[in-house]
Parts: sequence; C-alpha cells; structure tokens
Amino acid sequence: MISWSDFEKIEIRVGTVLSAQAFPKAKKPAYQLTIDFGILGIKKSSAQITAHYQTASLVGKQVIAVVNFPPKQIAQFMSDCLVLGVYDDSNEVVLLSPDHPVTNGCKIG
Repeated sequence: MISWSDFEKIEIRVGTVLSAQAFPKAKKPAYQLTIDFGILGIKKSSAQITAHYQTASLVGKQVIAVVNFPPKQIAQFMSDCLVLGVYDDSNEVVLLSPDHPVTNGCKIG
C-alpha cells in the first residue's frame, strides 16, 4: 500500500500527440511520440502501442502520461514521460485518454 502523499508525488497529465513515428531500434515494437503538455511543454515518449494504433491515427489524440519520471534512454532516444494504457487480454496496450477534449497539461486526479 502507498500513502496518499506518495500518490500526490506522481504527476499524471493529459497531452496531445503532435507526431508519431516508428522506432525500429527499440527492443520491442514501439513508436516515438512527441506530446504537447501545454504549460509543461513538449515531451517525448517511447510507447509500445503498435498492436492497436497506426502512427497517423495517433496525431491529435489526447493521452494520459506520467510526466515527472527522470528521462530514460531507450536505444538512441530519450523518453521524457510514460504514456499510460491498459493491457488487453493479448497483453497489448490500449491507451488511456479523456472522454472529452481537455486543456493540455491538466492534472489527473
């Protein structure tokens, strides 16, 4: 169990995907995403979401991500945030996203 104060340390925010491209150097199939988090700026993420999404369908999509992890190098790419999703029955990621458009950078709570 974690405490409420532990949960409050996690910055989970909404952002809009500006670009998505294949990431052939990743160990598992992935895309490189560039995401606009409004007042928090532009962040990049490596996301293993190739089973359910094509790059073109991701552009303009709002996603939920943890934005306060330290950057992580994946191959020659620096990932600034962790895009969140749900594992389906095939262990493939289905992205979390708001039901209605919201302002980029809004905090999830």
